[in-house]
Amino acid sequence: MSELSLAYIFHQQQLLVDEHLQLPKVERLASDLHLHTGNTVIARDLQAHENIPSGLQLVPIRQLLTQWTTKQFEQASRAMQLLEWRRNHKFCSHCGHETQVHATEYAMICPACHYHQYPRVQPCVITVITRGEDEILLAKNAKNTNNMYGLIAGFVEVGETLEDAVRRETEEEVGVKLKNIQYLASQPWPFPSNLMIAFRAEYAAGDIELQQEEISDAQFFKFDQLPQIPFKGSIAHAMIMHVTQGHPVADDTHLWL
Repeated sequence: MSELSLAYIFHQQQLLVDEHLQLPKVERLASDLHLHTGNTVIARDLQAHENIPSGLQLVPIRQLLTQWTTKQFEQASRAMQLLEWRRNHKFCSHCGHETQVHATEYAMICPACHYHQYPRVQPCVITVITRGEDEILLAKNAKNTNNMYGLIAGFVEVGETLEDAVRRETEEEVGVKLKNIQYLASQPWPFPSNLMIAFRAEYAAGDIELQQEEISDAQFFKFDQLPQIPFKGSIAHAMIMHVTQGHPVADDTHLWL
């Protein structure tokens, strides 16, 4: 019998775990994506024809974020993003030839033109904005069906600094200007392959004007009168707790609070 490996087995944005939310151990396949030296941890997709093994269940990766440590979630995030990258790069973007998996690197290689395609992350800025000593700007995404308020966030554009992206996204979505922009922390976010880069900033000027297709409501809330906010485990939650309650965004053990 071959040696078993700890496995991240995904079906879309769900992960196969046991009743205790632990990963299963499985026999390795040639098509597996190896995540650690020695092949002790692998990742694979659950194929449509495969049944869920007895004693295991598919759990949304977002749900695991509230149950796992940051390190556990980051490892699952890495596995999920690498599988997504491999699925999306089966053909060369230069010449269209079918690619091959590199033997030792995370790279898809074209045997025809020898172009290497490596995993990429999409940088996103997320900003917690305060006004005075006890107010925080929170916004409701227009696509949300619940009553949750979060932070201003968006993708960094080509040729743009992170600070410029913070200013642009804020002005576009809620129409206000900022000052004292400061970096806080970051978090991998595998939906599908983002890196959330957190900033803190202060309100400088302007009235709130909503970008209707993106934001359905935005207000300055008192620290002790917050609406429904993002769930614990997300960087948005940690940032809000940071400014309203003085919690660190990430402590020395690298865990979100």
